Amino acid sequence: MVSFIVRMTFRTEDREEIAEVLRELTPLSRAEPGCVSYVPHTVESEPDTVVIYEQYRDEAAVEFHRASAHFARLAVGGLYQKMLLRQMENLKAVA
Repeated sequence: MVSFIVRMTFRTEDREEIAEVLRELTPLSRAEPGCVSYVPHTVESEPDTVVIYEQYRDEAAVEFHRASAHFARLAVGGLYQKMLLRQMENLKAVA
């Protein structure tokens, strides 16, 4: 299992556009083979920060996600163009 969190910060004026992109990207990502979980959140105390919890069956599923047309269009061509800061944390299950 491969799990990670992606944290991105955006400008306040982009908030609704980012939410719309995430509403489109989420069901497409969840439908991918090997996607276990794809859950975008906003941070309650930082409404311009988005945290996406992602979990995939294996590295091949992660690569499939990153090579998908919807990822290229919505993440690379959308979110990445608007983000001010991006951090990624790889997670290791404890139990």
